[in-house]
Amino acid sequence: MDSGLLLLRLVVGLLIAGHGVQKVSFRLDGSGLAGGTEEFRRDGFRGGQLTALAAGGSQIGAGLFLAAGLLTPLAATAAMGVMTVAGTIKWHNGLWVQHDGYEYPAVLVAVAAALALTGPGKWSLDHALGPITWPLWVSLAAIVIGPASGLVTRAVLSRPTAGDPTNERTRHAQAAD
Repeated sequence: MDSGLLLLRLVVGLLIAGHGVQKVSFRLDGSGLAGGTEEFRRDGFRGGQLTALAAGGSQIGAGLFLAAGLLTPLAATAAMGVMTVAGTIKWHNGLWVQHDGYEYPAVLVAVAAALALTGPGKWSLDHALGPITWPLWVSLAAIVIGPASGLVTRAVLSRPTAGDPTNERTRHAQAAD
């Protein structure tokens, strides 16, 4: 079981961290911070470079902490948060990834939730430092707070786009005044 958890943590954690590196640098075939900033603008976010840095930094930190098995519920919370935001971006495309859907972010949210519930296993820093065992309520809180924080982030940082029906209603209401 511990070797399976190690493999899962390493693959998922390093992929999440790598995705964050791409957002803020040219490493791993990234587009640099300017490219990450433009990606967020295209996806309907405000905040410019700060948004790209926060998202990239969250992905890097969450991914590396998951891979190491360090503060696992906290790392899972952050991973679920950023992957929930990614899922909201792809939601309108449906589930399947071949149509640019939210399948992949949903899988990563589920894996992070599972790691929050099972713990990182014996081959982890959580185990080496104590071992640290997390009570069930901490894991359950992580599973609720992670996706909720992603949804709140999306709501707070979203900006209306030209084709957004909300924006159209606002424009019509202003024209009527």
